[in-house]
This record gives sequence, structure tokens and C-alpha cells, in this order.
Amino acid sequence: MNQIDFAVGIGGENGQGIASTGNILALIFARRGLHLNAYNAYQSIIRGGHTFLTIRASDQPVRNLGDKIDVFIPLNQDAMNRHLQLLKSGACAIFDQEKVTPGEAAEGVQLCPMPMKDLTKGNKLAINTAALGATLQLLGIESEPLEAVVARQFKKKGDAVIAENVAI
Repeated sequence: MNQIDFAVGIGGENGQGIASTGNILALIFARRGLHLNAYNAYQSIIRGGHTFLTIRASDQPVRNLGDKIDVFIPLNQDAMNRHLQLLKSGACAIFDQEKVTPGEAAEGVQLCPMPMKDLTKGNKLAINTAALGATLQLLGIESEPLEAVVARQFKKKGDAVIAENVAI
């Protein structure tokens, strides 16, 4: 029996949509029957200050966040600099290749630079959506759950915002 147990870390500036990204992932994981533990560390409540969210998901009850990150999404350079050392062999970091430069990663960590500007057609607010799509692909989760949860998350913002994020 394969045990499912992984953690996703998302870091960046307060105001970059980290909570929304975490909510989307949590809903997708919960709908797949996984147990969750999530923690959003608001080191700063000032827009632009550093924030780091961790979600651990497992097919068994999750009583703590654990001590590893399997998928890391640094939305800015500060997040990459602060948290890259948390990744161990087998983990990966998904980041905007134009905005973030990785430091020295542990052996076996896969660095996944992505052309976010091209993928999002220049929409800076949609970088999270592109990173979510890549994260789910790496975890082996098809895109349909993401589309459904994105539609729910952005329902109040209108059909155009939903369509744009689903297209990404």
C-alpha cells in the first residue's frame, strides 16, 4: 500500500495571493479525501512583507506540518532565499525564471524555472495559477479539479477572471 504524504510550501509578499493559492490547494486535496494540516505564517501583516504558507496532505491523519517541503513555490526572491534550504533530495522548486534566481540547493533538489510571463500573458496576478497547475502536474493530479476550484474561488470576480485563470 502506497502511503501519500507530502508538503507544499508557498512563499512571497503579503498581497501576492498566497492565502488564495493555499485555499485552492487545500480544497483540491480535501476533495481527493486527503487529510490536511495548513499553516500560514504571517510574519508581516503589512502589504509587501514576507508570508509563508505550508500545507501537508496525507492519506493518514496529519497532526503536524512535518519537517520537509516536497514542492516549493517561491513567488519572489526573498522567499527563495529564506526557504530553499528546507528542500531535501527529491523535492522541487517551481519559480518564475525572470524574477527569481535560485541559490545553492541540496543535492537531488529539482529546480523548475518557468516562463511565467509567457504562460500568464503578462498577468502578474495569474502567476499563482500557473504555479498551481505545475504543482498539480508534478503531484499527478489532473487539471479538472483545479478548474472547478478556481471557478469557485474567483466566482465573485466574474466570468472573465475565471476564464483567464482556467486558460492559464
